[in-house]
Amino acid sequence: MLNRADIFEAIEGQLTRSAASAGHLAVMMLRVEGLREASLRFGYAIGEQAHLRARERICAALRPIDRVFSAGDDRFAVVLPGLHSHNHVLLAAMRLLQAFERPLHDLPCPLQGRPEMGVALHPDHADTPDLLCRRADMALAAAHARGESCLLHEPCETHDEIVYEELREAIEANRLSAYFQPVWNLQRNTIAGVESLARWTSPRQGLVSPASFVGFAERSDLIQALTRWSIGTTLRHAAMLRDAPGLTFAINFSPRVFARPGLVEQLMDLLEIWGLPPSVVVAEITETALVNDLDAIAHAMRRMRDRGARIAIDDFGTGYASIAYLRRFPASELKIDRSLVCDLTCDPRTAKLVQSIIQMAHHMDMATVAEGVEDQATQDLLTAMGCDYAQGYHLGRPEPAGDFVARYAGPTGGESRVSGSS
Repeated sequence: MLNRADIFEAIEGQLTRSAASAGHLAVMMLRVEGLREASLRFGYAIGEQAHLRARERICAALRPIDRVFSAGDDRFAVVLPGLHSHNHVLLAAMRLLQAFERPLHDLPCPLQGRPEMGVALHPDHADTPDLLCRRADMALAAAHARGESCLLHEPCETHDEIVYEELREAIEANRLSAYFQPVWNLQRNTIAGVESLARWTSPRQGLVSPASFVGFAERSDLIQALTRWSIGTTLRHAAMLRDAPGLTFAINFSPRVFARPGLVEQLMDLLEIWGLPPSVVVAEITETALVNDLDAIAHAMRRMRDRGARIAIDDFGTGYASIAYLRRFPASELKIDRSLVCDLTCDPRTAKLVQSIIQMAHHMDMATVAEGVEDQATQDLLTAMGCDYAQGYHLGRPEPAGDFVARYAGPTGGESRVSGSS
């Protein structure tokens, strides 16, 4: 459904006209919340019908000269030529918001879509189709993070500029690196496992922030390839430590990938190839993902846990999921967000909240993992609270997976504390 070549061609055709008329050309990335859920709940045929209805609604709200392209399950790229000022972009955004005040009909049940928009302007923000689309995508991501309906690209912010083809080639050619960060068993004072993290050094711009390239992959069709790479690379290193009793390997799963058919089978096939039991895997999914795709994600979690893998809800305590959601999802553990952990020793109310999360998790037969442990005092307090596991710079920094394997597989590696306190 992603028509990147057509989108770039349409933008390129307008760039010369825009320069000649001294006007603005805007590229808008628009996501309609609810479209992807329609596919998962009612089937792909209904999802495509909902996508078509949304596109018709978008086209009707805009001018005849504006172009609308499908850019994903729930996304559209909109090319807006001949704009006289930034205000005209905001007027277009307002018309689109008004257009979706009414539900989409001709579906099994009316769908109330909610648009989110990110915009980049020529010549203000970029002068090529690729860069205009990427910066509009960045603005869309920022709008989603802030809870805004529409944002223009903000040049004052520093972003790693991700080139789609460069990242795709890096994934396919195995030019990314896996780093392992130790997860510590607080009650036994031993290493319990690691969290696997992806790192990328681009020949063009050096070390790229994981938040930038993982976020870019999340917003494009590269997230599936990145997930496959992460699973395969993590398990390849895990196979070198198959004799380490009880060592687990946590892998982050995008909600966009987690609910897709075939993921569980893909994971189990790779475990069989590397001769590993499913119990070595901890599949991590963020708390905020639980409020979307409820049925599909819950089904995937059950299937994965039924096969023997563990499930962790990441960043718990800062998202939108209520306690009631937890009964729907067969999670094995909760990862307490670092924003709570960092205030643990200086804020009594935060300490009481963390203590309550630990007790609640234990009552629901879930373990707890504290993220972002930066000092001994925090570690000691979490241990006294009964927290099961922890990770953070005080307990061990992320390091190349090969280095961790070589050190941990040594004669005393399994018993020694991981160094690297901040």
